[in-house]
Amino acid sequence: MKPWPMATLGEIAGGGQYGLNAPAMSEGTGVRFVRISDITQAGELRHEEPAFVPEDTLELDNYELKDGDVLIARSGATAGKSYVHNSFGARAVFAGYLIRFQPNTSKVLPRFVGAFLQTPAYWQQLNSHKRAVAQPNVNAKQLASLVLPMPPLAEQERIVKLLDEADELRKLRAQADRHTAALIPALFHEMFGDPETNPKEWPSGQLKDFGAEIRYGLGQPPEEDSEGVPLLRATNIKHGCISEIGLIRVRREAVPVSRNAFLNADDVLIVRSGAYTGDVARVGDKWDGSVAGYDLVASPKERLTGDFIAWFLLSEFVQDRYFNGLKLRAAQPHLNSAQVSETPLFCPPLTLQKEFAARVSEIRAMETEQATSRRRLDDLFQSLLHRAFRGDL
Repeated sequence: MKPWPMATLGEIAGGGQYGLNAPAMSEGTGVRFVRISDITQAGELRHEEPAFVPEDTLELDNYELKDGDVLIARSGATAGKSYVHNSFGARAVFAGYLIRFQPNTSKVLPRFVGAFLQTPAYWQQLNSHKRAVAQPNVNAKQLASLVLPMPPLAEQERIVKLLDEADELRKLRAQADRHTAALIPALFHEMFGDPETNPKEWPSGQLKDFGAEIRYGLGQPPEEDSEGVPLLRATNIKHGCISEIGLIRVRREAVPVSRNAFLNADDVLIVRSGAYTGDVARVGDKWDGSVAGYDLVASPKERLTGDFIAWFLLSEFVQDRYFNGLKLRAAQPHLNSAQVSETPLFCPPLTLQKEFAARVSEIRAMETEQATSRRRLDDLFQSLLHRAFRGDL
């Protein structure tokens, strides 16, 4: 470990400046308004759904971002997340819940500061300063007091270069993952055609017309048991996949037999209420025998497969043209079994559906390999980040 000198953020980047308090416009023209919600936890700037402020806003020049400016969120659940500005071809200013620091480039590279703001050492210091009021927050003085190592500029450049190379591998992996995620919808359209126009003229009707049975899961979760069976809830249903995040297990004996809540691999779960209403996932072999939570279950029976039902229901036609219209009728988004059973559907030959299911299985296997690769790259990046600021690279 190299004995580098230490400095506070204030000593190398000033005392911090609070952002512009102005109403944001989601449409029209103006100057890009960078908000907390535009910054990812990884320190990148989102460009989807940007906000703007009028060009004649008072004192706008005082808040204009320059290359290398460091923004740190000061309030909310994500207080502490950060972004190092890199011009994207348009003028930009920063919003009031962000604090700007401007690194002195004769002492420190802005990207070096940005890398430090991703380390556990930074978050440990920050969390000791957060005030737990209605929501966590920090102020400019507290941020300016944070301490970071100060290697020579040449060493900073070397560290930033190594981290950039590792991060580029992660980005390439993420890009490949996005391409893989798009394969199943594309395959569905290739094999079956557009669900709205039915160009292949498959027999059409409603989901119930082709034998699918729709039922409800459990109304109330049974007693939890860390060694019990998985309970699949709305939070576990993620656009065609079952996520283990937030998974709970329940005591098998506490599941009422009369509710028919145990799931088969080819069953399809449909979120029936709340923010994720209409999201869909096939159960799959891994979760065969799990218990359905407060959601709807579609069992394919003889003429349909679970993969075909799931990806038909996830199509833009069903999600935007059918489910969304039903959800808007209630004070809170909601679907019931009758509505799902009446979903417009066409029915290709079962052999073609099974071929689709086999190819989906191949893509899922590819995604599993990619997830392993993604975890390794994330672990590599975090290891490099940790070692870099200990002087061990």
